[in-house]
Amino acid sequence: MRWPRAVGVWVLLMLVETVHGVVRTLFLAPAVGDFRARQLAVISGSLLMFAITCLTIRWLQPRATRWLVSIGVMWVVLTLAFEIGLGWLVGYSWNRIASDYNLLHGGLMPLGLAVMAMAPWIASRLRQLSVLDTRAGAAVRRDRRLADFRHHTNAVACMPRRGFLVRRLLQWHRS
Repeated sequence: MRWPRAVGVWVLLMLVETVHGVVRTLFLAPAVGDFRARQLAVISGSLLMFAITCLTIRWLQPRATRWLVSIGVMWVVLTLAFEIGLGWLVGYSWNRIASDYNLLHGGLMPLGLAVMAMAPWIASRLRQLSVLDTRAGAAVRRDRRLADFRHHTNAVACMPRRGFLVRRLLQWHRS
């Protein structure tokens, strides 16, 4: 996995979420109110974020589950810094910023962040991405050859070339 790619996908996520926030403020907030619009936006924003993660998970090339979890946690930390920093720059009060994170008062942002943290792992499972998919070349071919070997009726014909002695022993044993 390449960390710059994970940061690049996070930047893409923030660009999409920023546009999403502008659309929410212009069209949804006047119709249902600011706080309700922010609640609804957590749901639609989570869906957008999950869709982008599903589209980019192969490009991220994660090689282990711990990397998928690390990507999600990194995205959450960067997003918290981005959201709080942007809110402070725009001039929102700390109460206004914190209201999105208070589950007891209807703030749903922690749920959106939980989805963000799990999105790389879930996306890799939905896309059926495994460690083998991320390794190019010989590792994938070797594993396919082993799978063919296990399911093939004539085991001797499927053995790799370097197994000359094993092939000869199996031929001798069969005769």
